[in-house]
Amino acid sequence: MNMTTLSLPEHAVRRCQRMLNSLHSTAYFTADFADALAARGITDPAAAHLTAKTAALGAVGPGTASAALGGIGHGLLARHLPHVWERITPAEVLELRFAAADSTLRRLLGHDTLASPRMAEAARLALRATEACVPQGRPMYAALADVKEPEPAHLALWYAATLLREYRGDGHLCVLVGAGIAGLDALVLHAATGEGVPKDAVIAGQGWSEREWEEAESRLRARGLLGPENQLTEQGRTLREDLEDETDRLDAAPFAHLGGEGVARLTELTESFVRAAADAGAYPAHLRQLFLPV
Repeated sequence: MNMTTLSLPEHAVRRCQRMLNSLHSTAYFTADFADALAARGITDPAAAHLTAKTAALGAVGPGTASAALGGIGHGLLARHLPHVWERITPAEVLELRFAAADSTLRRLLGHDTLASPRMAEAARLALRATEACVPQGRPMYAALADVKEPEPAHLALWYAATLLREYRGDGHLCVLVGAGIAGLDALVLHAATGEGVPKDAVIAGQGWSEREWEEAESRLRARGLLGPENQLTEQGRTLREDLEDETDRLDAAPFAHLGGEGVARLTELTESFVRAAADAGAYPAHLRQLFLPV
């Protein structure tokens, strides 16, 4: 075990990251960003999503985006990248994305929460955690780390949550590639746990087809990770837990830097914001369970 994990309770990193990811994700389920892009002539929802995901990388094409994102179909990426950058620059997208996060959090949480000492404290804790992140081998994190930290506190928290989310995501992608489970196979395996993005949402939003989903299931059955009914096998469950444990190990440094008390406090504060956002309708009903702790 990596020594940086020893001072933290079991799964503390994972739980904190889940809350940070949920806070980050509030911006995905409002029309603020899409409306801003529509005013620039970009009306396809997939194009809007991909510009948000890749803007920090610059005006990249589908190859770079596939390598950095991992879970979005290459065909969908090629349909929109790099062509969308003829209509808008990555710098403009980043500006609009922060504006959308700002308006979304203001609407969901209200002025009093955004201006509270609790929000300022959460932002300080999350930003402190990012001090221990390193860019090597972390393309999405590294690209976002070059972006100027925004103000006020709620945007700084959203930005820090995004940095920490992408830092973990970069590490997780490395772990998946090392295990020979990347792209759609990883999404199918995660969905089989009951905790991942459901099949219909993956097909509708991430550029994969029904046939490709079935082919991924076949590959996973051949490896003994899924059973005859595409349920997770014991081998599959063990592998899934091993993948998450290794991801936790690669993700430990920022949270070890924050310390056990800091991690617990950041988790507590962020969870309170996420629950308030959920009560205000932040997440679609069929995906709500993905963003709230049990």
